[in-house]
Parts: sequence; C-alpha cells; structure tokens
Amino acid sequence: MSTNSNHYTRRKFLKLGGAALGGLAIGSFVVPWQKRVAQPQAQVTILKAASYSQDLFDLLRRGLQNYPAVLERVRGGQVVLKPNIVDHYDTHPVNTNPAVIAAAVAVFRHYGAAEVIVAEGPGHRRDTEMLLELSGVDEALRQEKVRFVDLNLDAISPVPLAANYTQLGRMFFPNTILGADLIVSLPKLKTHHWSGVTLSMKNMFGTVPGVKYGWPKNLLHWRGIAESIIDINMTLQPGFAIVDGVQGMEGDGPLHGDVINSGVIVMGDNLTAVDATAARIMSVYPENIDYLMYMMASFGGTINEHRIRQSGENLADVRQDFRVLDHMAFIKRPLPLTKKLLLLGW
Repeated sequence: MSTNSNHYTRRKFLKLGGAALGGLAIGSFVVPWQKRVAQPQAQVTILKAASYSQDLFDLLRRGLQNYPAVLERVRGGQVVLKPNIVDHYDTHPVNTNPAVIAAAVAVFRHYGAAEVIVAEGPGHRRDTEMLLELSGVDEALRQEKVRFVDLNLDAISPVPLAANYTQLGRMFFPNTILGADLIVSLPKLKTHHWSGVTLSMKNMFGTVPGVKYGWPKNLLHWRGIAESIIDINMTLQPGFAIVDGVQGMEGDGPLHGDVINSGVIVMGDNLTAVDATAARIMSVYPENIDYLMYMMASFGGTINEHRIRQSGENLADVRQDFRVLDHMAFIKRPLPLTKKLLLLGW
C-alpha cells in the first residue's frame, strides 16, 4: 500500500474519530473528556518469558489468577482457544508457538473447563493439516490430547453484526466459535504492514470461514481492516487474550518480518486494553491504531494507560523498539498535545 493511501486512511479515520468524539452539538472539548472518564477500568498482566522452554503452564496459571470472573466462566464450560496459525516459514516466527498453545490448553483444563478446543481458520493456506504439521502445532495437540477444529470448514450460521462497520449486516461464523462459553484469542506479537500491529483483536480474522468467504478472505480487506476487526469482535465478544510475545515479529509483518526476542506474555480480559498495552511494549502509540480508536470512541474500549491496572512486570522494563515499515512510521510518533487532548481528552 502506498504512503499516500495510508495517509488518506489515517486522515479519514481521524476525521471520523473527531466527529464521533467531538459531536457538533456538544463540542469537541466536552465529549473527549467524558469518553476518557467513561473508559472502563481494565487489568492487563505482563509476564516475562525468556524462552519457550520455561514452565509456561505455571506462568499462565499465575497470570489467570488475576481474573476470577474469567475463571468462573471457565469452570464446567467449553473454552475455544484461537491461536494465530497463518502460514509457515522456517526463518519467521509467524505463528503462535506450539508451547504457548499447549500451556494454554493445560491451564484452562487445570481451572476446570469441561472441554478445551483449539480452533483456527488459516487465511493463506487451504491445507490446514499440512500447516499444523509444518508449524509443530499438531504434535502439541497430540501431546495434550485436544481436539482441533478447522474453522474454514466447520458448520456455519449467520449472525447479525453488532456494530456493522463493514455494512455487511450479517456474517457467517463457525458453530464451534458460536457455541463456546469462552473464546480466548492467542495471537503472536507482530507488526502489520497495513494495520500497524496484529494482536488479539486482529487475530479474530481467523474465525471467518473460508468455506463461505474464500482464501485469503479478501472481503475483510475490501470492507476495511479496522472496520472488520470491530464487527468481528463486537459480534463474537472474545472474553480473554493471551499474547505470545516470547518471540515477536518486527518490520514487514505479519508474514515476512524479522524475529525480535521480546520475552513477554501479555494477557487480560479486555482485548482493547491488552492490544493497547502490547502496542506500547512495541513502542507503538495505540492512539495511532485505527481499530483501537474506534473501540474507544464508540464501544467503550479502554486504551488510556491511566485506566489500565497493570500486573506483573512494569511496561517500561519490557518495552522494545519494534521496527516498522517506512509507510507505517506514523504509528510510532506521539500525537501533538493539542490533537491528543482534542481527540482523547488526555
């Protein structure tokens, strides 16, 4: 995508965001303050994880103790884990690591889930079985004796869109996802050449079935990435996120970037707050990410760091300077104070 195209998108977004936050009748200085105050308190946990060989089960177990309401949903329920298994390259960490997936399966069973399912609908490769084998995920599934569902081929049902930013009115989703008591997004910590970052909310693209929308699900891009992120997440309401940042990806993500040893696991039950925190770990300003601003402006999402209670490691101690492509450099620049106050009330 060209530089001009990205700047146009951002200008359009900021115009929409200003309108949503400002309002012609109330004035642009009042509503942003109200929105800032209205952002719900959220809790995000950052845990150091130096390698995939350490005890990730114990790490996740301790982290989940911070979320008693989530654990209540887990007990006796069906938990669907949605990792990011998009493609395979020997030299690029494009997928959620199998060790993280296995640890998540074990920990939700530990906390009393009646069933844990791992489910994904890869957008690039039609042969999901081959992708599972190449990525090593199949071995993790066998060791944990957990069922895998290919969301590209699962039975589907139409669902009205809660937000309808894409103007589609409804979308078809896999019944495995629709029947879950708790959907857990398990993304990889990565930059993205179009959306800036790809984290827990963008990871939900993989719930859109290829059997209905094809490969690589271009409809979502034609209707707008940010718009699709909002519609999918507001409709499916995933209840928890665990971001695999043990190794992240910088540069030309989500497929062709470079490994960065970021050494963290990020988790929480407010996906907007999780993604905003993960963006800050990458030295990206979340107010420059379209879908996060949409969530704050219209759907009660939390991105203000003063409204996010942080557990575990201090963000400043784990922050790294993730490289981005030149045309996405703006996501690493802070907004001017006047614009920040106007848009966000901060």
